[in-house]
Amino acid sequence: MRTAGAADLVSVGSDGVPTATLLPIVWNGSRVVAHFARANPHWSHLRDGDRVLLIVNGPQAYVTPTWYPTKQEHGRVVPTWNYTSVHLTGTVRILEDDADVREAVRLLTELHESPRTDPWDLDDPPPGFIDGMLRAIVGVEITVERVEAKAKLSQNRSDADRAGVIAGLRGEDDVRGEHRVAALMDEA
Repeated sequence: MRTAGAADLVSVGSDGVPTATLLPIVWNGSRVVAHFARANPHWSHLRDGDRVLLIVNGPQAYVTPTWYPTKQEHGRVVPTWNYTSVHLTGTVRILEDDADVREAVRLLTELHESPRTDPWDLDDPPPGFIDGMLRAIVGVEITVERVEAKAKLSQNRSDADRAGVIAGLRGEDDVRGEHRVAALMDEA
């Protein structure tokens, strides 16, 4: 979770219709900090204290039954989808104060820039530029109340079938994270 770059924030408006927006996130203690573009109407339907769901999807991959040795034995196999996902449920707080929005962006920037040799900093642009950019976003802070991690990594298959899936995934182009799914399966 600490390295997740983005999550889908899902809320249900007063009209009962669910809305989702992919947001850049940073995990900070028991809270997740993110921000919306001010032009995105989703944030304006949120009220402090509303319950929301954040969905963080990990690597995922299609699994063809041709990778299962048991296909040759009895043929009773079907395709499936392997994945990892974390669902965070909590309450939202809207951050419109300049200092709060700046802090949200600082946390996000430091998370992604800190490993770089020459990290970008909020003080790099000319004076006043960042202030103008910050006016175009609205921060949100989600206090996390529940965490549900889900992983479907062929744990219901035999050792031979799992080995076949791992080998098959490692031979794929890694479009959706197939190689990482194989690594997670190998670790498990």
